Formats: sequence, structure tokens, C-alpha cells
Amino acid sequence: MLDDLHIHDFYRDAGRILLALFQQFPAPATIYVEDIAGPDTPDEFGLHSPRHLACLGAMTWLKECGYIRFSQLVRQEAVEEAALSHHSFLLLVSRGEDGTSNAEKLDQVVRGGSSPQLEELMVGLMAQLSR
Repeated sequence: MLDDLHIHDFYRDAGRILLALFQQFPAPATIYVEDIAGPDTPDEFGLHSPRHLACLGAMTWLKECGYIRFSQLVRQEAVEEAALSHHSFLLLVSRGEDGTSNAEKLDQVVRGGSSPQLEELMVGLMAQLSR
């Protein structure tokens, strides 16, 4: 069986990043990796942990795929002047049949949902955005 824990971490990181930017929208914000992934413990050479680097990779991937924008990386610590893309904003404010916005659903699942619930929601949101 394929170990996909890193994919579940990606969904959680991506959800937290989108929510952090949604809460600041439309103002650009600095998003710190530690605020998303938790405290980092660099090794004796000052290199970041794989978990920290994976979260940073999620930020970069979200930018490359058009979900967010930011002006620059601040070393490997943060992204500056980050904001949701137009499409991500519209996706998060859209409401389902139950009247709940996608942002509200994402917030609920990121805070207390299971990994399968988070995966289903994130894949669904990303599929909607790619149409």
C-alpha cells in the first residue's frame, strides 16, 4: 500500500493557506510557513525539516497552479504580499445547496474534519477551479 501521509499534509496545508488568505482578502498578506505547518526544528546545519519544506512547496505549488499569488519568498520562512487569485476567491465565496460557502466548509473540515473529509473537499474544490 502506498503511504500518502504527505498528500494529506498537503491538503491540510493548502486548506489553511487558502483560508488564511481568505480572511485577509483583498489585502495582501505575509504568510509564514510555521503558521501553517507548525513549529520547525532545523537541524544542526540550520536546514529546515522535511515537513516545513513540504509546506513551503505547497505554497509554491498553489502559486504555480494559479490558486494564489505572492511577490516573493522570504528565505524559506514565508511568502510576501500573498493573496487569493480571482478564481480562488470566487470558488471560496460560492455557496452550495445548503447555503454554506466553500470557505465555511473548508474552515470546518480543516479545524475538525477527518483526513478523508479534507481530501474529498480539497479535490472537489480543485476540480471546480480547473474547469
